[in-house]
Amino acid sequence: MNMKNMPSVKLGIVAVSRDCFPMSLSAGRRKLVCQACAEKGIDIYECPTTVESEKDMMKAVEEVKAAGVNALVVYLGNFGPETAETLLAKKFALPVMFVAAAEETGDNLVDGRGDAYCGMLNASYNLGLRNVKAYIPSYPVGTADEVADMISEFILIARTIFALSQLKVISFGPRPQDFLACNAPIARIYDLGAEIEENSELDLYAAFNEHTGDERISAVVADMTEELGQGNKMSGILPRLAQYELTLLDWAESHKGSKDFVIFANKCWPSFQTQFGFVPCYVNSRLTGRGIPVSCEVDIWGAISEYIGQCVSDDAVTLLDINNSVPSDIYENDIKGKFDYTLKDTFMGFHCGNTTSKKLTACEMRYQLIMHRSLEPDKEPDISRGTLEGNIVPGDVTIFRLQSTADAQLKAYVAEGEVLPVATRSFGGIGIFAIKEMGRFYRHVLIEKRYPHHCAVAFGHNGKALFEVFRYLGVSDIAFNQPKGMLYKTENPFD
Repeated sequence: MNMKNMPSVKLGIVAVSRDCFPMSLSAGRRKLVCQACAEKGIDIYECPTTVESEKDMMKAVEEVKAAGVNALVVYLGNFGPETAETLLAKKFALPVMFVAAAEETGDNLVDGRGDAYCGMLNASYNLGLRNVKAYIPSYPVGTADEVADMISEFILIARTIFALSQLKVISFGPRPQDFLACNAPIARIYDLGAEIEENSELDLYAAFNEHTGDERISAVVADMTEELGQGNKMSGILPRLAQYELTLLDWAESHKGSKDFVIFANKCWPSFQTQFGFVPCYVNSRLTGRGIPVSCEVDIWGAISEYIGQCVSDDAVTLLDINNSVPSDIYENDIKGKFDYTLKDTFMGFHCGNTTSKKLTACEMRYQLIMHRSLEPDKEPDISRGTLEGNIVPGDVTIFRLQSTADAQLKAYVAEGEVLPVATRSFGGIGIFAIKEMGRFYRHVLIEKRYPHHCAVAFGHNGKALFEVFRYLGVSDIAFNQPKGMLYKTENPFD
């Protein structure tokens, strides 16, 4: 899927060399890395200046900036100059990775020994002294081919970090009553490099009314009709939904300000239905499917999490409630013996209808059952129409969330699993999720650490990249679904 609303990564590599080592050793190893990248289809700008001093560093920064580089590989082809190389990362001020060269052969360990294994220690120490963020892979010392593989993994991380620095979060609120779980202290948003614009529902309503009779509505309705196909069960609501979609897209374009990318965190009930005359779920699904995540219930950190997942996976994402347990009869009949999961490993992920049609096995336009019960219980659905419903496509998934706590500290969790090819027998956009040791993770991470009920979902196993993104962002508390036998701090060992 070709997602929009994200940057392209332009990689560059700068070799660094300590003055008591041959510069040719580092420069020659850099060329081998670039050759390995080319063989793997990785486009990377090879900076001609090898950095040995601070003057070299300034020249290299100018060269990579002039080449349009927005993600830099600092390559220790030998021990490396810790002052110049860490200042290089600081002056570049965009995503940076530090990697180092392994020694190639036992036949060349006199003039050809680079000692980069040692140099990485000094580089890391000096990055910490200068409070400079950088990505260092799990095993950052490698051959040219291995370093090229590390660079390939860095692309996803760099794109995400750079995208956040160019992001505008737009919210329309306030949050619904009793949804304080989706609290959103905003101080840490600025630390990401992003900006936030908070608006009221009234601002959104005024903008929506200004789009009444918009000549583009018919074209959007036609596009919706084509997307829904046989699932177009409530075509009468489409003009209102189209008007709302245009409202959000126009707002994004006129309010992005100095940023390049936009996401939304929007109020969606209860007064939304009575005033706008529909539920916005389907529009949320369409924009998210086009690379503009729209979170429900003014979940600002949920929207940011979705966007991070989109950048890492290069695919559509969704935001779901970690909603309900799987009934034992469904487990016994459809899961047990067919899949390697216990009942406690499973749960149902649900939301009203915000998941893009591309991630549903089949979809239909329907009405929101819960809202219909409270808003128009004794009549045919009208203002409760607008959900996109169906079972979520089976396959690998990663659930995750970046969250600012009430005292403005960042924390995160990541867990990989799958959506099972099992009918849910329920309503909404919904799927049966299976994650190893989910029951323990639910109790000792999600509940114990007071996470809200929303989780972002990426459609693939993206845990490694997400973990590294959160670490790059400075998140010290990154939780995961620990395997059996690996106790959580709060877990009773006698249980």
